[in-house]
Amino acid sequence: MSLTTRSEIPAARRIVVKIGSSSITGDREHQLGHLVSALASAHERGTEVVLVSSGAIATGLPLLNLDGRPDDLATSQAAAAVGQGRLMYRYESALDAFGIVTAQVLLTANDFEERGHRRHAQEAIDRLLDLRVLPIVNENDTVATHEIKFGDNDRLAALVAVLVRADALVLLSDVDALYDRPPERAGAQPIREVAFDDDLAGVEVAPVAVNGVGTGGAVTKLASARLAAEAGIPVLLTSAEQVGLALRGADVGTWFHAAEAAPDELTTTGALQTIEVFTHES
Repeated sequence: MSLTTRSEIPAARRIVVKIGSSSITGDREHQLGHLVSALASAHERGTEVVLVSSGAIATGLPLLNLDGRPDDLATSQAAAAVGQGRLMYRYESALDAFGIVTAQVLLTANDFEERGHRRHAQEAIDRLLDLRVLPIVNENDTVATHEIKFGDNDRLAALVAVLVRADALVLLSDVDALYDRPPERAGAQPIREVAFDDDLAGVEVAPVAVNGVGTGGAVTKLASARLAAEAGIPVLLTSAEQVGLALRGADVGTWFHAAEAAPDELTTTGALQTIEVFTHES
């Protein structure tokens, strides 16, 4: 179905929800339970839910006695290898209380670039959803290289939304909406809706952020929202704290309207080019 407003999210057939590392680790680890409760409610009313979750590296860091995100790829891969299992255990334990079975799906950019890999990934996720399983997708950080990494899971979430033909993409962050300037600045105002053809020329966006546990920021979220919207998938951007309200169709966050006529097929190469162009423009 084609959603035109955020209030229609509860009626969606299939949604993709993305959560970042900083929203479910460290001082905000408690928010994972809140997220799971919201996902379970959507699942129980019949919506097919795919979760794209960061957090493997951030979860692995304290287990390896590392203070911050590593600068080198090998240590990042090691932290991901340690943390991914622990992260999945947390999700499995929380969702088991609702009787929901989870599945781990790890992807790299190559899985989208190669038609055969892309088709098999699509078929696998479709079948999991048919079986009422909740797939949890993350980048396969343990084997990804600098050349094939998505860079952040906002990009991955947009590509997954296109892959599974989602009715909506919900991007969760630490900020409750898109603002006309960095929200920490005085006078910053939230933008509630963004038309598909709005180039957001008057919006001042902070540079891509790389903090102690994750990467990304407003730029990557806007780029990913544009990608999904071009594929005919509307996007809601809001905070992890408001996920319950968001999935119930409340008037929260920023709603990005989708193109009325989506392309027949959006390849990963074209999708990534769309993201890179927007990132450089911003």
